[in-house]
Amino acid sequence: MTKEPTEQKEDFKPYVSPDARMPEVTVLSVVTGIVLLIVFGAANAYLGLKVGMTVSASIPAAVVSMAVLKGLFKRGTILENNIVQTITSTGEAAAAGVVFSLPALYMLGHSPSLKLISLVSLFGGIIGVVGMVIYRKYLIVEQHGVLPYPEGTACAEILIAGDKGGVSASTVFKGGIIGFLFRTVQSIFGLFPEAIETAIPGLPFGTIGMNVLPSLGGVGYLIGPRISSVMLGGGLLAWIVIIPLIGFFGGPLATAIFPSATPVGELGAWGVWTDYIQYIGAGALTVGGLVEFFKALPALRGAFKGAFASINSKRKNSDLQRTDKDMPFAYLIVIFIAVVVLMAILPYIPVGILGAALIAVFGFLFVAISSRIVGIVGSSANPVSGMTIATIFFSAILMKAVGKTGAEGMIASVIVGSVVTVAAAVAGDMSQDLKTGYIVGATPISQQITELLGVLIFAGMAGYVVQLLNNAYTIGSSALPAPATSVIATLVKGIFEGNLPWALLITGVGLGIIVELMGIPSLPFAIGLYLPVHLTVPIFLGGMVRGFMEKHKAADIESGTLYASGLVAGDALVGVIAAFLTTAGVAEALKFAEGWLGSAGSIVALILMVGIIYTLYSNSLKKGNAGK
Repeated sequence: MTKEPTEQKEDFKPYVSPDARMPEVTVLSVVTGIVLLIVFGAANAYLGLKVGMTVSASIPAAVVSMAVLKGLFKRGTILENNIVQTITSTGEAAAAGVVFSLPALYMLGHSPSLKLISLVSLFGGIIGVVGMVIYRKYLIVEQHGVLPYPEGTACAEILIAGDKGGVSASTVFKGGIIGFLFRTVQSIFGLFPEAIETAIPGLPFGTIGMNVLPSLGGVGYLIGPRISSVMLGGGLLAWIVIIPLIGFFGGPLATAIFPSATPVGELGAWGVWTDYIQYIGAGALTVGGLVEFFKALPALRGAFKGAFASINSKRKNSDLQRTDKDMPFAYLIVIFIAVVVLMAILPYIPVGILGAALIAVFGFLFVAISSRIVGIVGSSANPVSGMTIATIFFSAILMKAVGKTGAEGMIASVIVGSVVTVAAAVAGDMSQDLKTGYIVGATPISQQITELLGVLIFAGMAGYVVQLLNNAYTIGSSALPAPATSVIATLVKGIFEGNLPWALLITGVGLGIIVELMGIPSLPFAIGLYLPVHLTVPIFLGGMVRGFMEKHKAADIESGTLYASGLVAGDALVGVIAAFLTTAGVAEALKFAEGWLGSAGSIVALILMVGIIYTLYSNSLKKGNAGK
């Protein structure tokens, strides 16, 4: 875990004076934020189910906001732009919380209703916002200069530079257009394939391949060379070591573990991945999640201490400067209690009194951990999956102990974990937003109210997005593997039915422990082990470009980050559109170009993907150095 800084900055002054009066929450800023929330929320829901990770929307939203408000409407203050990115990032965070947990119900044979998905998103989001407000003064104000909050600080710098006239949205728009056009020709019109692969001679079932998706290259650039390399390492271990070994030893291994299993010789590489690797990956993911959870525990002490000190303060909002005003504490308590009571009594969210109590305890606990930990390592490294696994593991055991067995107990356990996951994800994101606001001189209560609005808006669309993606691709399939939710479904089902393939799970646990002892972060390794290697190869390529540019004298990492974010948004947006077309039954009719290139399609796909990787490089160069 990253070591915390120890020096605190003194005499901090926000960019906008506390005495300043300028437009902040306006019709234009709210409407722009809602539109971007819908786009980035839907795109991140698709991306999270596809590769098990999402990307922060704050920076691209801030850039787009400046382009819209200043470029199109010839107006817009820095505080209005801050409100836009605040609302937008709420949708991205809530999407991450929902897709990392709730779709496990599909894998357990239960189709969640629109009301259930919406209520999980709404209640989890409210708990996240309420909890983060309680911790704000300690984490954001008193720990300024101690906790860096990397994304929040970077977003503030971009807003300030844009206010001074130094930032253009052209880079993020360029990435978005390229990603959108690439995926439209590929996915909707079917000109070239979305994945290419080849067998490795001499290795039984040995296979290597690549998903040809611009978003994956962009994701790799955003997460950097270290994490992308570890992910690829996990993927290569699965696909060129473990799968060939299972293919080689086939019969005896299958008979020992699964007496009634399909003969390995009939499975092929993908069959072995489904029947064996996913269980090994689930074991490794469990270790990775729990390791991150226990690493985060020390963060609680300071967060709780500071929060309660702030609560005991006698100062009223009316006595405070504009930049110090939060939602009143009494309101926060009433909202929190109301949410817990509603979860206990509403039939649409079947968790009962025990489930509601577990949500209250784990929600408040993990909101503190999430808000504190992202201040050190950033939102991208926020161990939400570990918090989810810990919550669901304990919830499932308690549910089973009090007599909730079978489908009832499994559904309740997943819902409890899902609400807590959304709360932790929203709180972590909100802490970055509030740090941005603190630096630029925003009004905290304005951000907090618009965060609640963002939660409400996304809750209204969450059910439709998740059901749309499931109907089009089937959550849990190779098209939408949902690695974060698959491990949850496996663990819950195993706890309640007692039929987990322990040999494979323990093997995964052993691998997770081994790589952690070697100093390798076990969570990204486990994600790579669980995912098809076809997904981790392009992520690795994007990460290598980032690593190369970090050492390049003419590098402009900020520009590359904006371009990569655009690639991700444009690609993922087409994924959502394609899902809608598939659900509407017109997708096949639009694939008029399918088969035009014949066997050359794979070569074309490879060349175009190389081109995408090159654009990550070229857009990471300072102006005047492109092509050198």
